[in-house]
Amino acid sequence: MKDRRRRGVSSSGMFFFWCAVVLIFFAAFNSSALRLLFPEGFHPRMITKGNIPAMEAISAENSVTPAISIRETVIFPDQALVFLKYPPSAALFTKDDINCIYLLPNSSRPQLELSPSSVDYDYGNHQIVRCPLQPRGLILSLAVKHNGNLTPGPTYRWDALAYEAMIDRDNSTIVFVKGLNLRSGRVANSSRFKCLYGWDLTKPKFVLSANAVSVAQEIVRCRTPLSILNRLQRFTSSFNDSIKVSVRVIGQRTLNSIARVKHQYGSKQLARGKQHELCVCTMLRNQARFLREWVMYHAHVGVQRWFIYDNNSDDDIERVVESLVDTSYKVTRHVWPWIKTQEAGFAHCALRAQDSCEWVGFIDVDEFFHLPSGLSLKDVVANASRPSEVAELRVPCHSFGPSGLKKVPMKGVMAGYTCRLAAPERHKSIVKPEALNTSLINVVHHFHLKSGFRHINMNRSKLVINHYKYQVWEVFKEKFYRRVATYVSDWQQERNVGSKDRAPGLGTKAIEPLDWSMRFCEVKDTGLRDRIFKIFVDPKTSLLPWEDHQPDERSKIN
Repeated sequence: MKDRRRRGVSSSGMFFFWCAVVLIFFAAFNSSALRLLFPEGFHPRMITKGNIPAMEAISAENSVTPAISIRETVIFPDQALVFLKYPPSAALFTKDDINCIYLLPNSSRPQLELSPSSVDYDYGNHQIVRCPLQPRGLILSLAVKHNGNLTPGPTYRWDALAYEAMIDRDNSTIVFVKGLNLRSGRVANSSRFKCLYGWDLTKPKFVLSANAVSVAQEIVRCRTPLSILNRLQRFTSSFNDSIKVSVRVIGQRTLNSIARVKHQYGSKQLARGKQHELCVCTMLRNQARFLREWVMYHAHVGVQRWFIYDNNSDDDIERVVESLVDTSYKVTRHVWPWIKTQEAGFAHCALRAQDSCEWVGFIDVDEFFHLPSGLSLKDVVANASRPSEVAELRVPCHSFGPSGLKKVPMKGVMAGYTCRLAAPERHKSIVKPEALNTSLINVVHHFHLKSGFRHINMNRSKLVINHYKYQVWEVFKEKFYRRVATYVSDWQQERNVGSKDRAPGLGTKAIEPLDWSMRFCEVKDTGLRDRIFKIFVDPKTSLLPWEDHQPDERSKIN
């Protein structure tokens, strides 16, 4: 009895000791920390030991977010992108509502005030404001109508940055980064990399880390910590928008980050099955005037859904997309400001498409699927992929030249350009997105596949791509501005001058050769032109559906 009483006293003492520890622990937290751990609407409840989620270590600072604020600024070679965060209920701003202001350090008085080149919306309770680069020694901020001058946010360089992230079907985190400088088409040693999660990645004690499971090119895949997954499922998207993820190279450095963890997929989506058999993904810049022709034609041959990755266009492409949507085409524009990231952008698109698309084609806006046999694209894809292990169709490309033209053809590229090189150049791919290798490696529009899947090369008599690559000089010279692919040199650089990506003999200057309109013409090919005239021409007006519907004798077929 004495022994049992002693044990009882000891247990009681331990109970009161731990109660005191818990009280001291909670007293140490200030109100802002509690708001971070428990968002608005939190109500205490009794839970069992088995359902307590892991609590990640995260920063307890800056929990009160201003109504409108600068989230961060990214400096590019020719402009600065300011990410403006605002409440979901707030109205969107236009160029007339915002000015770019340039401040001296520790000063709130603008030294310079300029209009932004554009203001864009990026589907995440924030807008992207494009500003001229700030003069040396000044700090960029924004002046917003009815909100005054905003406090400048953290500023990062575009070429050493984790800029986008998403949670995949298997609950792994995929981080898109610049600055790793890995080789094209090669898988890196994943043990050298980790993903870091938190609200303030500069404070190690408030950061979670996770091992990378694959690393290739500019994409890092990590095992997502359970506590991060629980938070994404339990709390609102605006609350989770604060959780950043970055990549650390072990023994070297941690990349700056503006990437927030987003849960892209869910079992409810998967249960509904695939909505579309054929989709197309493209990345473009200033191609609005060609988009209607590209979408309308491909809708006729069987494409059902279009993903447009807009790489800093300033030609009102959003209006063209809206007009297509208004006429029942399923087109979405995704703002993708990250330069030299075509491979990463296509991987991002494949992930977005995998729940809704059986097959996805990766082509440019100047590339058109041509079916010489007259079959639909759907039938050709179905026939070619009957062996279940076939998950990629590689389609050869015919490169067309200016075809004697010196001005943009009014009836569109398919009708205007009819002379091409004899031999095909390269290929583009149609893939099953769920068959892609977890590394998401893609090079020149084709992907690495999972084990057990394979590709086939399409016969040109069944399916070929008409690539209107060498158009009239007015259009072609835009290629000198910047190439979108990561591992392709810009044409103004004295590197890889002999690359097939470049036009032969042009060098590094956008100077039109005297004989440009007659170049790249070896074979007369009117196959696709003849088909669209037969199918699309309005017999009353002689117009094609993507033309301006205004009477114009110049646009009629002779």
